[in-house]
Amino acid sequence: MSENASQATIGARESRRNSFLSSTGGVLALAMASCLLWGSAFPCTKIGNVLFGIASSATSSQLLFAGVRFFVAGCMVVVAMSVMRGRPLLPRATDWKAILCLSLFQTVLQYGLFYPGLSRASGVASSIIEASASFIVILLAALAFRQERLDARKVIGCVVGFAGVLLVNLQSGGTLEFSLAGEGLVFLSTIAAAMSSCLIREFSKRHDPVLLSGWQFLVGGVVLTAIGLATGGRLQPSRPAALALLAYMGFISAAAYTMWSMLLSANPVSRVAVFGFMNPVFGVVLSALLLGEASAIDPLRATVALALVSVGIVIVNRDPRARQAARKGERP
Repeated sequence: MSENASQATIGARESRRNSFLSSTGGVLALAMASCLLWGSAFPCTKIGNVLFGIASSATSSQLLFAGVRFFVAGCMVVVAMSVMRGRPLLPRATDWKAILCLSLFQTVLQYGLFYPGLSRASGVASSIIEASASFIVILLAALAFRQERLDARKVIGCVVGFAGVLLVNLQSGGTLEFSLAGEGLVFLSTIAAAMSSCLIREFSKRHDPVLLSGWQFLVGGVVLTAIGLATGGRLQPSRPAALALLAYMGFISAAAYTMWSMLLSANPVSRVAVFGFMNPVFGVVLSALLLGEASAIDPLRATVALALVSVGIVIVNRDPRARQAARKGERP
């Protein structure tokens, strides 16, 4: 009797969680919080390179920095969720294939390509290329994974949102350069990130998305750390603030990706992915505040860009069936 009652309690809790994650308020709150955290990673990475004495050309040290960051993130997720659930967050044998596959795309490939590419590419081009992940995710979800249908509404929403990203990053008369060793690697890292979003949606049908999040960070962090050390990477923290920043950057990954994974497990990929257009917008704004780059932002252009991104998000998230049901006085 007590076992049945316990299962009923767990089922009710899961139902409430999924109801919140699939609600408009839940998607908006968690997606925007994730994007705000990820946006802060742009200036924090630059600050971290200074505090740890990492030169812009020191690829091995950059990979080591990334590896330690994601290992810390994984530890945070595993420890925090173990405490919250009252039991160790340990993977089963059937979880490891998903963990290894996800860590390959989400952490090892994405950041193993992104950091070397970013060191040889302009920040503007990298921000725009990274924002294209929202397009790629929706295309992969529809055409490769068959997780949802691709329609004109989603395409229009993505185009409008991407226009906002272009506007906030491009100066008047600005041009973009492209090299295979720079922007090319950044683009490949974007494909890896898009693959990971579709994979987490697929794996969450059979595995705990929070467990996958924490353990794929641990595995990916160990791999990147090993690569960084093996190729001569070094971290030289100049003061205690460096370790505090490393802890915060671990928290960025732990909190943002866990929330993102939970949203993907309960919603169509396109409904969540389109919020990715906010990442470079937050990145530009927070860089202005934290790095003293306010003069680089035209307030009018930033406002229009934010409006375009917001409109794109609204377009993708509008459900025609819900509107039709509302006109008829029915519940969608």
